Amino acid sequence: MKRPPLRARLLTALAGDPDGTPRWVRELAEGDDDGYFPDGGAVWTVHAGTATFVAGIRALLIQALHPGAMAGVHDFSRYREDPIGRLTGTVRWIICVTYGSTAQAQQETARVGRLHERVAGTYATDAGVHAYSASDARLVEWVHLAFTEAFLGAHERWGGPIPGGADAYVREWAIAGRLMRVENPPETEADLRERLQGFLDGGELRRDERVDEVVRFLRDVPFTGSMRLAYRVLFAAAVASLPRPYRQLLGVRRTVLPVVTATRLVLAASQRALGSGPRAQDFARERHRRLMRQQAGSIPRAELRRSDR
Repeated sequence: MKRPPLRARLLTALAGDPDGTPRWVRELAEGDDDGYFPDGGAVWTVHAGTATFVAGIRALLIQALHPGAMAGVHDFSRYREDPIGRLTGTVRWIICVTYGSTAQAQQETARVGRLHERVAGTYATDAGVHAYSASDARLVEWVHLAFTEAFLGAHERWGGPIPGGADAYVREWAIAGRLMRVENPPETEADLRERLQGFLDGGELRRDERVDEVVRFLRDVPFTGSMRLAYRVLFAAAVASLPRPYRQLLGVRRTVLPVVTATRLVLAASQRALGSGPRAQDFARERHRRLMRQQAGSIPRAELRRSDR
């Protein structure tokens, strides 16, 4: 049986659709405003790059160090049975919030919120038994901080310049944090680093057998063929790019191989494959163009409404 082209395999993993156009992607062309983030801004720039492939792994590794987050993953996530489905769900939220109208971003955030409503329980440490909930303010903040750090750090290593710099990305993505009910998310890189350090200094992060299980799984996600080899490079890149305190806590080591260069090659090949067809931002730009025409009065409002259906 002939293997599907690389683009189709990548998009199946990311969007659950070999064409990369499931309904929620097509809906990016709909809506009545430009969304939360400007085209060409920091968030669009970072999230459009293939360095996000490394960032996603890096974020999961960092997030796993919080025992509350790890307990939620252990108790409720189906990442072992359906890793692609778990990945697609996360990508869907990122894409809809980044490129969608404000209504679509809010709708997608509400969908994720409903999934999180049941995520609650307890976990044990040497200090005793602790309750956790996906709505806990401290836990929600940690997830946001880890995501922001991972995507910023990966882009700085393997992406291009960020319009406005790192502070612009942290400031813009704080909007997504507020959507997820993060209280007072950081708006500068310095504040982001300081808050992350607070979790480290406060002893809230730790390694245990659950963390080791996630690391083993992330090290060998069940891809096949060339994607399996490429993923191994990306995992090594995520480990190599982690700040040393996180590597030490996770019990992982940087490889001696030239993984930074190898990752550039993998990401370049992925970029070429994805660039051969429409991407999420193309649908968002279709919405932007329609709204510009509407504002200019070049087409009747009734026709605009029909085009949204």
